Amino acid sequence: MIRTLLFALVSLLFTAPLQAQSPMTPPAPPSADVKVVLDTSAGRMVIALHLGKAPVTAGNFLRYVDQKRFDGTSFYRGVGNAVYGFVQGGTQNDPKRILPPIKHEPTSQTGLAHDDGALSMARYAPGSANGDFFIVLGTMPAMDAHPEAAGDNQGFAVFAHVVEGMDVVRAIVAAPKSPTAGEGVMKGQMLDAPIRIVTARRLP
Repeated sequence: MIRTLLFALVSLLFTAPLQAQSPMTPPAPPSADVKVVLDTSAGRMVIALHLGKAPVTAGNFLRYVDQKRFDGTSFYRGVGNAVYGFVQGGTQNDPKRILPPIKHEPTSQTGLAHDDGALSMARYAPGSANGDFFIVLGTMPAMDAHPEAAGDNQGFAVFAHVVEGMDVVRAIVAAPKSPTAGEGVMKGQMLDAPIRIVTARRLP
């Protein structure tokens, strides 16, 4: 069941708290990346998790991978196009799959940005992210943290980048959309046939 988990994401894209838990993550040097392969029904992509820069968020994603919680989930939403947009996937708040929400790591803290191929966490309030994520096509600075702005100015938490398989991401965003699925601003953005995430595994 698709919830309105991403309403805030769409609003921020086209315009400008839960209590979080801070899972224990081993410290990593600033340059540390861990590569993960996502095998999907549309093809394979390889992502580099930036554990050194975003240890809480990247560590959370890695727990989902190591516990095989992404296996059998899907990319279910596509917004925009191959030049400017995003695709979204993950656990869709399935209570059998999600782990406790994590502390928010804003881009103003990590130094990362919503540029082409960036992976970032979907959320409600800061500190509510769990197992849903999106992949950016193009550059979307509006999704970064803007501490000088009013209201919820924390943006979304970038934690990884696609290093192989952006053609797969572009194929997902171009996939046919359902004219009826989705709620509110998400109507017309849900994939008619979600792209299955078959497995998510660390690269040896």
